Amino acid sequence: MKAVIQRVTSASVTVEDTIVGKIGQGIAILLGIEKGDDETDADWLVDKISTLRIFSDEEGKMNLSVIDISGALLVVSQFTLAGNCAKGRRPSFDTAAPADEGKRLYDYFVESARRVGVPVATGIFQADMQVALVNDGPVTFILERQQFSTK
Repeated sequence: MKAVIQRVTSASVTVEDTIVGKIGQGIAILLGIEKGDDETDADWLVDKISTLRIFSDEEGKMNLSVIDISGALLVVSQFTLAGNCAKGRRPSFDTAAPADEGKRLYDYFVESARRVGVPVATGIFQADMQVALVNDGPVTFILERQQFSTK
């Protein structure tokens, strides 16, 4: 499971000219789900993102989490994060989870995030989405469950 997270002052996702998800200050999450990912990966990633201290305190130091600032999450499914660009000129998506499993784990991730008490807005799984955001800093991180796991 992979996530590109960005600290934002605002973010939204639009589908067919309609805003379907919108947040103010918080974290925009592009979430990629791969074969072999499971609920443990989703729970780990939710915990990591919701407690990661990437927001500035009174002294300007990154010392506060999205929970600490009463921020929100915008979670957008991002199939292309499973793309492998090592060979040729066209990405391979062999490691991407099948659509039904990806949707199940995406929904699980969103519900897991809501359980920790953070407001969550979403895109629409498999839709053609336009994501707009104001990256605050800019602050961007790439998180992969496997990089921290012996799984």
